[in-house]
Amino acid sequence: MQKRVIIIGGGAAGFFAAIKVKETYPEAKVSLVEKSNKLLSKVKVSGGGRCNVTNATFSISQLAKSYPRGDKFLKKAFNSFATKDTIEWFKEKGVELVAEEDNRIFPVSNDSITIVDCLLNTARKLGVEILKQTNIRGVKKEGEVFHLITDDTELFADKVIVAQGGNNKEESYHWLKALKHNIEFPIPSLFTFNMPTEKVKDFPGVVVKGVSTKVLSTKLKSNGDLLITHWGMSGPAILKLSAWGARELYNLNYDFTVSINWMGASSEEEVRLLLPLDSSRKIVNENPFGFPKRFWSFLLSKVEIEEESHWLSLSKKSKNKLVNAITNDQYKVQGKTTFKEEFVTCGGVSLQDVDVKTMESKKCKGLYFCGEVMDIDGITGGFNFQAAWTTAYIAGALE
Repeated sequence: MQKRVIIIGGGAAGFFAAIKVKETYPEAKVSLVEKSNKLLSKVKVSGGGRCNVTNATFSISQLAKSYPRGDKFLKKAFNSFATKDTIEWFKEKGVELVAEEDNRIFPVSNDSITIVDCLLNTARKLGVEILKQTNIRGVKKEGEVFHLITDDTELFADKVIVAQGGNNKEESYHWLKALKHNIEFPIPSLFTFNMPTEKVKDFPGVVVKGVSTKVLSTKLKSNGDLLITHWGMSGPAILKLSAWGARELYNLNYDFTVSINWMGASSEEEVRLLLPLDSSRKIVNENPFGFPKRFWSFLLSKVEIEEESHWLSLSKKSKNKLVNAITNDQYKVQGKTTFKEEFVTCGGVSLQDVDVKTMESKKCKGLYFCGEVMDIDGITGGFNFQAAWTTAYIAGALE
């Protein structure tokens, strides 16, 4: 009898799993169902439309450290499929990848459509059936057969792979709860900080490199580049804070203060030594810290230093205020912003319910999981896609 396999979810994990199933079992009838009319939407918009496929972290132990949730689980899974395997997989499909200085890996084309087309074309060539606008409202198992109830019909399968992605609404997991799975309460991860009362948001688009950040009254710390936005702050230094602190910041109702050292690890004394106090040049024109011009002007304004004044005339009080603003700048955060297409979820199916060797459910034989539907999420930099490729590759083997 022909094996019938249904994959729920038309994202990165879903397509990767569907391809793996079809390559492993060519005679199987493989159907991929997607509730919307869009396929691979997160792949298309990720990395600013370039698709950050993975990260050039080749040590499995180091790779696992980039996941606030799921690190131990993935450390085992990466032994089956990790970064080098991802690079080789796409290369075999005709897609060359390249690593940038910060270890993010993109297609050489610098266009996410390259990845979208690769997955779509490979799935279609293998004969994967793609059903869009097919919403799975419930799943039940009778004997060895799964019954998938949609809005207007019923589908049948011998094996089901769940790749529906993350969702911040608990009701999205209702049918998995009905099959006795434990769900870790879902909340957003990888979000930007809203600062409605801070003037810094008047300088959108400014990037300050290599800053250190921390959330006051917590142990949360991070570093990296910081992007000023229309609503507050983003960039790796902020997004990493939001990932590691997803639950803690949720419990604070996204109302807290973030402290920033604009010179990274530099101490107050080290910053003082950089001040050109014997210079007769205007302060606005001699920026010893390499800050973007617009940001330097903002910082001077914040500590009430006249741009046209000279370094030689800088008072001790002004010098202290400037040093403090550079090494211990503070901003009030009141809310967050998540992007619909790029959101990442903290929470989902408990990893205690999943066999890491096969991605099969321990609660329901024949049901498999991959991607963000599980309680797995990584920091920014290609790590979430790598988790998707890895878990989908294992799940698609249907062992």
